[in-house]
Amino acid sequence: MNRFTKWLLASLLISAFSVALITGFTFDEATIEALRKIKPEYIFAAALLHIISYFIWGFRNRALCKALGYDIKPLKVVEIVISSAFVAGITPSSAGGEPLRVHMLHQNNIPVGKATAIVFGERLLDAGLIFLSLPFALYMFGGLLSSYKFSTVFLLANLLVFIILAFFVYCLKKPQKVKRALHRLVGKGSLYFGARPEAALTRVFEQLDRELDHFHASFLFFVSEGRKGLLRGIAYTCVFWGVEYSLLALILMGLNQTPSLPIVFAAQVLLSVLMVVPATPGASGVAEFGAASIFSVFVNSSILGITVLAWRALTYHLNLLVGAFVSLKLLRDMDVIKKLLGNSS
Repeated sequence: MNRFTKWLLASLLISAFSVALITGFTFDEATIEALRKIKPEYIFAAALLHIISYFIWGFRNRALCKALGYDIKPLKVVEIVISSAFVAGITPSSAGGEPLRVHMLHQNNIPVGKATAIVFGERLLDAGLIFLSLPFALYMFGGLLSSYKFSTVFLLANLLVFIILAFFVYCLKKPQKVKRALHRLVGKGSLYFGARPEAALTRVFEQLDRELDHFHASFLFFVSEGRKGLLRGIAYTCVFWGVEYSLLALILMGLNQTPSLPIVFAAQVLLSVLMVVPATPGASGVAEFGAASIFSVFVNSSILGITVLAWRALTYHLNLLVGAFVSLKLLRDMDVIKKLLGNSS
């Protein structure tokens, strides 16, 4: 069994076990009554909104590509983001999605350095919106965060984001120092994995320098001549997360609840921060138990389990289902996925 299959099975099993445990502890007669009165049209509407979010995400990716002078067909960028969502859902800390997206953009004639800048730019836009919303979310859920465990996780998540942003700023300000550091790292790695000929290392260094220059120039372009593309990216980011955070409200309406949108949105901002840290495939386990803890503030205990089940099914399992279909349709992408994940017996 290869690593790809192991991670997929692990993510599904951890998620299924977590949801079953939460549902088992919250299931009662009121749960059965809620299931009898469920309004499926709201659940279908939530699923449709999540499908629409793929297109919003794809259009954001395309806007950033166009800002750098690369025009990719709309359906192609949607296929790219869906495939990357699938890989992110089955790799620890969702680490596989970005490398795949960079590779697929490179397959569409975008230099690796510029493709990396586009993908990293997307993550910065997401992080910027979520962390700008964090003070509001903390205010809404101040009592919940008195828990030591929650405070520790939030501290770790914020520290991780700060380190990433600090490294990013350093790369922009000191590109030559970053190049020298990477040269030393690659040089030592070549000795560890087997020394390469001097000519081969020279070519690697030249390629590395070229891609770092593309990365550096791309970000400088985004904040200068490419500002319009960046502004479009910001607009798409706001719409994307607005759509994604609306799913929970529709689920609760389908369960005959009257959710408060500010509370629902604030809860999911906190959950998004919690899911930065986990090392499990697709944040399985942490996402379910984190959702149960946060949602319990405004969701009745009798429907908490099925709320978490429906939310996770739409925001995670649907990604695996649609992503697997798209990736199987694009056989060459499946080959790339396997190479990225690696095979092990």
